[in-house]
Amino acid sequence: MVELREHQRRVLDQLRTGAILQGGVGSGKSITALAYYYLYELGGTINPLSEPKNNVTLCIITTASKRDRLEWDSECARFALSTNQEVSIGGVKVIVDSWNNISKYVDLENAFFIFDEQRLVGYGAWSKAFLKITKKNHWILLTATPGDTWVDYISVFIANGFYKNKTEFIIKHVVYSRFAKYPKIDHYINTEQLIAHRDSIVVPMSYEHPVHIHKENLLSEYDKDLMEVVTKKRWNVYKNEPIKNAAELCYVQRKIVNSHPSRTELLYAAYKKHQKLIVFYNFNYELYLLRDFLESKRIRFAEWNGHHHNQIPPSNSWVYLVQYVAGAEGWNCTATNAMLFYSQNYSYKIKVQAEGRINRLNTPFEDLYYYYIKSEAFIDRSIAKALDNKRNFNEREYEALFA
Repeated sequence: MVELREHQRRVLDQLRTGAILQGGVGSGKSITALAYYYLYELGGTINPLSEPKNNVTLCIITTASKRDRLEWDSECARFALSTNQEVSIGGVKVIVDSWNNISKYVDLENAFFIFDEQRLVGYGAWSKAFLKITKKNHWILLTATPGDTWVDYISVFIANGFYKNKTEFIIKHVVYSRFAKYPKIDHYINTEQLIAHRDSIVVPMSYEHPVHIHKENLLSEYDKDLMEVVTKKRWNVYKNEPIKNAAELCYVQRKIVNSHPSRTELLYAAYKKHQKLIVFYNFNYELYLLRDFLESKRIRFAEWNGHHHNQIPPSNSWVYLVQYVAGAEGWNCTATNAMLFYSQNYSYKIKVQAEGRINRLNTPFEDLYYYYIKSEAFIDRSIAKALDNKRNFNEREYEALFA
């Protein structure tokens, strides 16, 4: 027997091949997608669970971290489905793989694909493989943030037959800036049609989460004199040489901001309040600062990054240091209700994914606390403004402000 919550049952009849199931991180998109597959593709029932009438291969394309953590395997097990076909109900074949390997499945036909997490931004190899797959198979896409801009929808719109190719979409809807040094979209036209296309395929899965979200910005300090040298003279104060480009300018400014000792003091105050704290950071120099600080305070900590995949410490007090790119998705934590962002990430989508690590349907907490360390430095305020507008921070646009 598979029990669905009301907000999950409500969207089942709205889903169809080509749809985007949009639900907040932790809302239960995975179980909803599997329920749709079991009911409408396999022809079975889920309450109680019955033998499927059809045999349709299930192929789940997800992140490498979710695949390696066997998250989808455990969700499939609730429906008696398994990547081991010999024990999978009705002999149904189940494949779970990462976006990196999507091209391996372009020749698969008459299967059902669940594309987990939006990875189709742009028009690269993944998008081209996705379009080949969707011509020969049924599919749905799961995401918390379906698109920041209209170009994020190009591949999905083409797969649904709204446009023949990218060129047609560009001709009908995109106006490029005449003055930019690189191809930059100035604005979109015929947006009413774009809105209609989006609304016809996006199935929002809204629900009343029984938790109270508390978000607080913590103001840190920064070295204003050092920042002035970098900004006005375009000088890399760490390498003692001229700054070459926008990426280096932003990196140096952020290092000045993120390295200030006031940040670790703010972290310590949040730790003292909650005792169990997840901390997200961006750069290795931040990790080294955090390690030294936590060791000096004799605080137990563990890490999730490109080098260490530690488990959360089994104790009553700890700090869990998580690098954004490595750990913004693919794992959940219901052992704490507190999270601190030591520095900001450029990506709105990564920010949302990171926040979702503790915001789960099965959390035992009634209140969740999020702390965001920011300074009054222009770089920090610019990143925060982009994220508040649900956009990604753009380094070249930022540099142009100083031209």
